[in-house]
Order: sequence, then C-alpha cells, then structure tokens
Amino acid sequence: MTEFTPAEGDLFRINIPDETDPDHHLHGEHGQVVKTNEDDAGVKTSDDRDSAIYRIRTDEGGTIDAR
Repeated sequence: MTEFTPAEGDLFRINIPDETDPDHHLHGEHGQVVKTNEDDAGVKTSDDRDSAIYRIRTDEGGTIDAR
C-alpha cells in the first residue's frame, strides 16, 4: 500500500470493518478534512505519522478527530 498524507480539503471515507474495534460505529462515514493538529504521540511510538490528528467534517455536519 502506498503512503498517503491527507491535507485540508481532501475528501474522506472512514473504513473500520472490524466490528470489535471501539470506533467501528464510524465505519462508512464520509467527510472532508478541515484541519490538521499534532501532538507528541509520534515521539512515544517512534512513528511521526502517529502525531497527526485530522479533524473531519462529516457529510451529516458533525466532526470527527482521527489519526
């Protein structure tokens, strides 16, 4: 799989098919990236990608923060 870094304005579809995942209720949601925030999670995991938090405005008008 190729690496993809979302940017503000990108359209999104959340794919969490594992029904045991606590966030499975978000599976299939559509939206758009409206903001990117960062924290220090990448320092803790040694993977800089873990620091990005994407705020997604769903098509229904809500927001979701996702890594």
